[in-house]
Amino acid sequence: MSRLFGSVRARATLAATLVVAVALLAAGAAVLLSLRGNLESRADSEADGVARQVAARIAARTPYAGLDLPDGDDNPVQVVDEDGRVLAVSEGLEAISGTGASGVTPLHSPAAEPEDDDRETPEPGEPGELGEIDWHGQGTATVDGEREEYRFAGAEVTDARDETVRVYAGASLAAQQDAVRTASGAMLIGFPLLLAVVAAVTWLVTRRALRPVEDIRREMAEITASEDLSRRVPEPGTHDEIARLARTTNETLAALETSVERQRRFVADASHELRSPIASLRTQLEVAAAHPELLDLDGAVEDTVRLQRLAADLLLLARLDAGERPADTRVDLVALAREEAAGRPMVTVEAEAAGAEVAGSRGQLGRVLANLLDNAERHARSAVTVTVRREGERAAVVRVADDGDGVPEGDRERIFERFVRLDDARSRDEGGAGLGLAIARDVAVRHGGTLTAGAAPGGGALFELRLPLG
Repeated sequence: MSRLFGSVRARATLAATLVVAVALLAAGAAVLLSLRGNLESRADSEADGVARQVAARIAARTPYAGLDLPDGDDNPVQVVDEDGRVLAVSEGLEAISGTGASGVTPLHSPAAEPEDDDRETPEPGEPGELGEIDWHGQGTATVDGEREEYRFAGAEVTDARDETVRVYAGASLAAQQDAVRTASGAMLIGFPLLLAVVAAVTWLVTRRALRPVEDIRREMAEITASEDLSRRVPEPGTHDEIARLARTTNETLAALETSVERQRRFVADASHELRSPIASLRTQLEVAAAHPELLDLDGAVEDTVRLQRLAADLLLLARLDAGERPADTRVDLVALAREEAAGRPMVTVEAEAAGAEVAGSRGQLGRVLANLLDNAERHARSAVTVTVRREGERAAVVRVADDGDGVPEGDRERIFERFVRLDDARSRDEGGAGLGLAIARDVAVRHGGTLTAGAAPGGGALFELRLPLG
């Protein structure tokens, strides 16, 4: 059971069925209440008419014994005086409740107990005063042994003796009760059928709507099992949320595939780059072990330093790939540029604006400038110029330009890839491992900035670092 209702399809079907059930119950109750109210109003109108007819006859000085009251089965009538004594009732009326007077035996009927009644027989004269209907109520009446519910109407009238009497006339509620029972029975039969139809339609509709989701899930499961990140989930031709989910999933798979492929290339290139200094260092140590007099101490130290630098670069790239956030300190780019340029005879620093401060890691930003200067010195003929300026109130710009041969336009993005060296013929000792510019761009991006390559005014390479002001 828990597995069944763990399905979105089952929960959607249950929720839709419950909502429709509540709506049907509310609508059914409203219909029954409205039907009951309408039928009660009709019964009240019928009772009003009968009460007026009887009251009009009494006001016309008709004797109580000759009122010709309606049949008690349909409209039981009871006439009482102010003392509650019964003056007239419908034929066959055996019991009555709800009118305030329970008597059903007229005062002058043969069945009545003998009473002293010194009222004189009315003489013909002016008609009595006929009042309006001033009361409605509900009660029961037993006529010829059958007890039913009635709506009663009451009215006052002045009879021929100038005495005020009350007329109670009833209208049967049997039709109302039959109609309510019929409507209730129809609802009891129709509601479950309608709920079954709603549940079935919802089940089928959600099945069709969720089919693409199941296809996406199945394909993702197969991708996970096969570890083939080149596969993609099917994208439905609709423009709904499921289609957007499929597109986002494919974009995620593409990004993951690119990341994994980049990681594989990184590991392969790192292994290749590490193999050379390690092999050289091992060879020198083995030669030194066999022939100490042949030890190339300077070469061993140089290989060790290069290996140390490469390991540091790889460690920094790993931290950047892991999403390490830079420190939030204020860094003066003018001071930092002059610090990194110190001891480099070829480098000149030009500060066009003071106070070019940014927020970030001084160590990482210093690494960016050092890598850019190393790259510029390696390719410059005679001079490298560093320019620091502010661009409005938003950005600080550092430009590193050399007077070398420059970077071909088609390679200005490729040089920022890891382990890329444009001059494949040069030795690794001269060109490095091809990580400096990749590290510089990654650090710039982590600081919310950009690093681009272009052409310097003098024809050499121009690297522009743009960072938001702190």
